[in-house]
Amino acid sequence: MSIPARTARLGKGLAALMGEMRAEPTVDRGAAAEVPLDLLEPNPHQPRMRMDEAALQELAESIKARGILQPILARPLPGTPPGTPLGATARFQIVAGERRWRAAALAGLATVPVYVRGLDDTEAAAAALVENLQRQDLNAIEEAEGFKRLIDEFGFTHEAMGDAIGKSRPHISGMLRLLNLPAQVQDSVRQGKIAFAHARAMLRHPAPEKILDRVVKRELSVRQIEDLIVRELRARPPKGKIAANSDMVALENELTEALGLRARIVASTQGRGRVSIEFSDWDQLEAIRARLSGRG
Repeated sequence: MSIPARTARLGKGLAALMGEMRAEPTVDRGAAAEVPLDLLEPNPHQPRMRMDEAALQELAESIKARGILQPILARPLPGTPPGTPLGATARFQIVAGERRWRAAALAGLATVPVYVRGLDDTEAAAAALVENLQRQDLNAIEEAEGFKRLIDEFGFTHEAMGDAIGKSRPHISGMLRLLNLPAQVQDSVRQGKIAFAHARAMLRHPAPEKILDRVVKRELSVRQIEDLIVRELRARPPKGKIAANSDMVALENELTEALGLRARIVASTQGRGRVSIEFSDWDQLEAIRARLSGRG
């Protein structure tokens, strides 16, 4: 059995993601083939960092009862000559569906249905992230790290990623800001101790790790976190500057949501002040310039 030779465009979202890289991204297209489990290898670009063992066992039980409902997406192992037949010497790299592959092994299956596609490294990384995001399988930190990998390693823009997954640029920028949190706060998001909204609110604290225990133990709401930050900033205002208050925090929130980037307001007791807008890459700086020039 040979790898199907027919070609077609990637899905609309992934095609948009690849638009700046290739005008006509193509993949091999054909029916799913049954591939032995031991001929498949994990994807090094897999966005999912952790796999819950209990959930994996539940999926294995489901597979035992109903089989694999969605085939795995894979590509020939990098370095495999084009047109290599499906056989004992052909090996494949999983692009999307590693959980299904692992659960199939737990369920005792010998083979799994696989769509084999001729994806390059860029397309494979993009497809893995998009597939996971569309299934809502990632926690907020994994999602942010996936976005950052696509930016750092493959040069994607926020706009291209937004088109691919149906998310706004402010959403992507907001997710990326979570990576500015201290490691212990990020770990709490990964472990499900705090939600994305709580972590985003904690970004406004100068030392988020110092309020982490209170947020977790008291199960503070987002509003309570914001109030806590306001109280702490009011208690120790910088010399010559007005302490933050709820109105100022609300205005900062409004500017942040409008720009999609973190905004800060600092006012002095003399009636002067400044507004600062944070950015983490040149793409975000260009977006700020476009907004201020009236082109955004």
